Amino acid sequence: MVEWRNWSGSVRAHPRAIARPRTEAELARVVADARNVRVAGAGHSFMPLCETDGVLVSLADLEGEIDLNAEKTRAWAPAGWSLATLTAALWARGVSLINQGDVNPQALAGAIATGTHGTGADLGSLSTAARGFRLVLADGAVVTCSADERPDLFQAQRLSLGLLGVATRIAFDVAPAYHLAERIQSMRLDALEERWNELARTHRHAEFFVFPYGDYALVKTLHPAEDAGPLKRATDMDERLFRRMCDLCALAPWLTPLVQPRFVSAGIDTRRTGPAYQIFPSDRTVRFEEMEYELPRAAGWPALREVIAWVRKRRLPVTFPFEFRLVAGDDIWLSPFNTGAGASISMHQYARMPWGHLFAEAEPIFRAHGGRPHWAKRHTLTAADVRVLYPQAGRFVDVRAAHDPRGKFLNTHLAALFA
Repeated sequence: MVEWRNWSGSVRAHPRAIARPRTEAELARVVADARNVRVAGAGHSFMPLCETDGVLVSLADLEGEIDLNAEKTRAWAPAGWSLATLTAALWARGVSLINQGDVNPQALAGAIATGTHGTGADLGSLSTAARGFRLVLADGAVVTCSADERPDLFQAQRLSLGLLGVATRIAFDVAPAYHLAERIQSMRLDALEERWNELARTHRHAEFFVFPYGDYALVKTLHPAEDAGPLKRATDMDERLFRRMCDLCALAPWLTPLVQPRFVSAGIDTRRTGPAYQIFPSDRTVRFEEMEYELPRAAGWPALREVIAWVRKRRLPVTFPFEFRLVAGDDIWLSPFNTGAGASISMHQYARMPWGHLFAEAEPIFRAHGGRPHWAKRHTLTAADVRVLYPQAGRFVDVRAAHDPRGKFLNTHLAALFA
């Protein structure tokens, strides 16, 4: 039996076959002939988006190159390329993504289809940069869509969860290649809260990590800078000590509240400068499970304070820090940021430790503060929740049904939300 697993190992699929088409025509035949189809990229989704008992498609071998417009403001690129491959190729052509997250193995199509984002008070998710798609539809037909061509299909495809077709090429806005100066410093959480608006306003990117039992946060800022020569350090943080702490807490969970306060202390201050595509991503090798909620910006700090207080009161063994980021609002139908500027809180748990009950109990805290989940991270939304939280969900469902009336791109999880 064929088995596919996601990055954390928590999602397993048993498709009838895994297809690795090399041409668009071959992909179209695969899709047309299959009863059910899902597409898998790097498996960085924690929800069962890729589960199928039909055909699981990998676009890793699909042919294609980058095409830039004359002004070098927009690029067409293969949808199956990883962000690592894509950003290096863009840099060689003198351009960069406008923004990206802190890991880069994800496929371009998967990152856009799930609303993946980085941080930046005035910067949207990767989906907001998309300007056109080339898609293989359920019947094998190949079409393109944009704001001017098949506009309803385009609007739905901007964050589609792979429900409308298989993207083969994606057009997106780019910026002239730029360098970033990174600074990571420890700061008491109380002092950080007082300075947060200033840091977010004066840096293009600002985020922080705080352990639930720690008094200090690690604050990471990025800002455009001049070329400072070859990058001297490949990643932002060395995870070796953190891995040992996670392993220790997996063996003795009761130690978590005792060791965490020692992990981040006063006096941490590191800096490096390099090409944006090398500074944005980091090596995240300690496997985890994740839930992420996107909240109205004003609700971000109150929600963080409440969830930390809940962990401390219950003495829960949450081994990973909370990650706090900012994302601009948008107008995408299924985007959790389509009501305005957001604050993003990610809650992680070491993959070797229980996580289900922690997320289940934390989720109501985020929901009570007006939160909506990242579609690829753990959540328990129902179809009724989707209709309440996303006023444009009905339009999305109508477009999905019109382009895939037999539900070829649905699976059990997605059918429960969008059928």
